Amino acid sequence: MTKIYAEIIGTMILVFLGNGVVANVILSKTKGHSKNGGGWLTITIGWALAVFMAITVSAPYSGAHLNPCVSISYAIIGKFSWKMVPFYIFSQFIGAMLGSLFVWFLYKDHFFETQEKQEKLSVFVTFPSIKNLFSNFLSEVLATFVFIFISLYLSTEGTLFLREEKYPVGLGSLGAVPSALVVLGIVLSLGGATGAALNPARDLGPRIIYSIIPIPGKEKNHWNYALIPIFGPIVGCVIASVFYLCLSS
Repeated sequence: MTKIYAEIIGTMILVFLGNGVVANVILSKTKGHSKNGGGWLTITIGWALAVFMAITVSAPYSGAHLNPCVSISYAIIGKFSWKMVPFYIFSQFIGAMLGSLFVWFLYKDHFFETQEKQEKLSVFVTFPSIKNLFSNFLSEVLATFVFIFISLYLSTEGTLFLREEKYPVGLGSLGAVPSALVVLGIVLSLGGATGAALNPARDLGPRIIYSIIPIPGKEKNHWNYALIPIFGPIVGCVIASVFYLCLSS
């Protein structure tokens, strides 16, 4: 149960801080409201820092998957039990829903002040800049492929030999830094088309919360698009895992 709780808490922190920076940048009358076009960089850095802090908290207990794609990928390459995958995924969705709910509580007054419906929706979910379901799906597949493929190599620590003894070599508490930098680089480079969800829980959990909370002038939820940030990342993570196994064999 400790692992389950850690995944819930870690994913909650991830979404609370990640969606929180989106709310701070795009909602009206916030201290961080961007009017000069610098919002995308602020949001991307905020999400990268959210990844760092979420991993730092949960890694010692659950391994800090925080993403169904990570759990599935580790199971495919044999570093995680398939029996635990459903429990981790359920925990990640619960954490994502809680995190987005906390964003609503924190920025509730600013949702009422914001007139643009699309901006209110964007706090919770990803949405393409140009809606083309095939291109959007391919974008999510490719972005997640790169994310997972690199992340699988980051999970491999080196070994130090001293007097015939082996000692694992890692970054310790700084082990979350590479993952945060990977997210930063991918979203900056590949996030322009769809926002690069990379994480089905990060999109679907908040989308469910958005559909039930009372927001004035609410934009429609676009459930017809919701399958893209779910299945696109899953396909991308499976391809990345198989490719990793082929190269490692």
